[in-house]
Amino acid sequence: MYDIKWIRDNAKAFDRGRKRRGLEPVSETLLALDAKRRAAIAKAQAAQERRNAASKEIAGAMKAGDAARAGELKDEVADLKAALARYEAEEHDAIAALEAELAALPNTPLSDVPDGLDENDNVEVRRVGKPRSMDFAPKQHFEIGEALGLMDFESAAKLSGARFVVLKGALARLERALAHFMLDLHTKEHGYTEVSPPILVRDEAMFGTAQLPKFAEDQFEARRRRSLDEAELRDFVSALKQQLMADYFDLDLSGLDGFEGIQKFFEQNAQLLLNDRLPRLQAMFGEKALWLIPTAEVPLTNLVREKILDEKDLPIRVTACTPCFRAEAGAAGKDTRGMIRQHQFTKVELVSITTPEQSLAEHERMTACAEEVLKRLELPCRTVVLCTGDLGFASQKTYDIEVWLPGQGRYREISSCSVCGDFQARRMNARYRPEGAKTMRFVHTLNGSGVAVGRALVAVLENYQNADGSVTVPAALRPFVGTDKIARA
Repeated sequence: MYDIKWIRDNAKAFDRGRKRRGLEPVSETLLALDAKRRAAIAKAQAAQERRNAASKEIAGAMKAGDAARAGELKDEVADLKAALARYEAEEHDAIAALEAELAALPNTPLSDVPDGLDENDNVEVRRVGKPRSMDFAPKQHFEIGEALGLMDFESAAKLSGARFVVLKGALARLERALAHFMLDLHTKEHGYTEVSPPILVRDEAMFGTAQLPKFAEDQFEARRRRSLDEAELRDFVSALKQQLMADYFDLDLSGLDGFEGIQKFFEQNAQLLLNDRLPRLQAMFGEKALWLIPTAEVPLTNLVREKILDEKDLPIRVTACTPCFRAEAGAAGKDTRGMIRQHQFTKVELVSITTPEQSLAEHERMTACAEEVLKRLELPCRTVVLCTGDLGFASQKTYDIEVWLPGQGRYREISSCSVCGDFQARRMNARYRPEGAKTMRFVHTLNGSGVAVGRALVAVLENYQNADGSVTVPAALRPFVGTDKIARA
């Protein structure tokens, strides 16, 4: 999220950053909203100052015995009171409008991020390892897993629908081993502190890391169901009537009475209610929804939300292995088979909280930590820097690490490491106190996959497959798995 003062002072630079992302300039619109906000604040302040002064003058007029003047001043105070309420409402609306616009703006790319339109313009930085030469046609991971009888998409579909999987036996153990191996590496050798965070979070946490409001459709929300008692039901019907009369005064509401009336109205105006009214009513009468985390970045980064840290305690480095949940809106037709794109998956996340001076070096360090996972597993990989057109919403700069998948014959993303500057910190109001300074500064935040456990499993299956259908267990994982080969029982 942006500081409007920075945009005011750097409007051209701000619009240039948007242009690099392929977006239209908006500084003029934002500054107009800012001017409206400042004008509303000025009017409210002037009205309040005059009201205070007039109130004092009333006392003086009364003391001087000037009843007429005192009456005039009382009328003026009453008028100012009404005007002040209007000005404060204007100020509130202007601030809300500006904040809504600012919350929807993506971060500005760093100057060394390559310009480009999409993933085809990403730039390879380095490559590690060479793809293994196989004297047989390599299979894709789902073919290997299903042939082993240890990867079951059919049962998962019966339980939960598409884009889920059931892993069994040695593959379930291999998934657990991968997570264990990654956490041990990051905590014992890379200096991260392991955290076990909640996987259900509030709106504020999702806003802080910029999943909300822009990406709500990509998320899963959880809400505890409960029944309304009679009093709540009456309030529900009354509120529904009031909302509809206020917003849709031309609708016929005569039959809206009790459950039958609600049912009738649902039938006649279902789309209207589902899209517009019900979310408000759920907020009024239902329990507050929580969000299933799309990545442990959300709870880990929000650990410093609304805190003031000491500079001596930075950088903070934390890691967690959690299930992650994504609706994959807009992914129809992409990776429909297998485990590449799932609604539920396991991931080891890395998060760093730093000073502005530390963040770029920390970005390189974090990326190296993620790369080390693949080096230890002896999986061929490459690292690319994302171009401006492929950059994530909250990111200033991102490295993607891609692992070689022989079954697909190409590299696929397995980790994404991003530096966000103070973009998330402003949304979270996360600050630190520099040593010897009186003023506080916003921290910088970074996040990265260290790495996606499900995709690491995919990579192990495809790169370590054998002609007989068995899979050799990488040496680094054998202490965790307890065997050197996985074969059909």
